[in-house]
Amino acid sequence: MKLCVFDFDSTLMDGETIDFLADELGIRDEVSKITEEAMSGRLDFFESITERVGLLKGLDTLRVDDICHNLPYMNGAKETISELKKMGYKVICFSGGFRNATSYAKDILGYDADFSNILHHKDGVLTGRVGGEMLFDFSKGWMIERFQQLLGVSKADTMVVGDGANDRSMFVYADTRVAFCAKDILKKEANIIIDTKDLTKILEKI
Repeated sequence: MKLCVFDFDSTLMDGETIDFLADELGIRDEVSKITEEAMSGRLDFFESITERVGLLKGLDTLRVDDICHNLPYMNGAKETISELKKMGYKVICFSGGFRNATSYAKDILGYDADFSNILHHKDGVLTGRVGGEMLFDFSKGWMIERFQQLLGVSKADTMVVGDGANDRSMFVYADTRVAFCAKDILKKEANIIIDTKDLTKILEKI
C-alpha cells in the first residue's frame, strides 16, 4: 500500500473556501489578505484561521453549504486521484478549510477520506468559532504520521501535495513532496514543483 495526501484549498480546489464564503459578506479582500499571510508563513495558522472565521459570524449555514457545494475543483483533480488509486495509493485529503467542502467533494473527486475543520453554528448561523483536526501549523504532520503507523506505510511510499506554509509539517514525512502552484516557502522543501494548474502533471513526475 502507498499513501498520498492532498491539501484541499488551492490544490484539489481552485481557490480558498473561506474566500468564497467571505464574498457572501462582502469582506473577501479583508479575509484573503489574512489567508495570504498565513499561506506564505508570515502569520501563525491557528491565529489566522480563528481570525478569519470570526469575520464570518452571522453567515447563514444553508448558504455556507450552498457555496461549499459549488466550488471550482482544480483541473485534473478527479482524473489524478483515480489514477493514483489504480497505482495502489490510499488518497486522503487534509485541509485547514472546512468539512462542508471536503466531505462533499470526497464522493465527487474520489479520495478515500477527509480531515478538516468544523464551522460552529447555532440557530442556523455561524457563531464565528471553529474547531477540528487541522487547526495548527503542525496538524497535518501529526496526522500523516498516525496514518503511516496505522496503515504500515513508510516515508518512501508516501506522497504529499500542497501549496502553502501549513503543508510543510507533512512534507517531513514523505519522500515525494509536491509543491503545486505553491508559495515559495513550500517550494523550498519540495522535490517536485508544478506551476501549472493541472494536477495530472503529477502523474508525469512520479
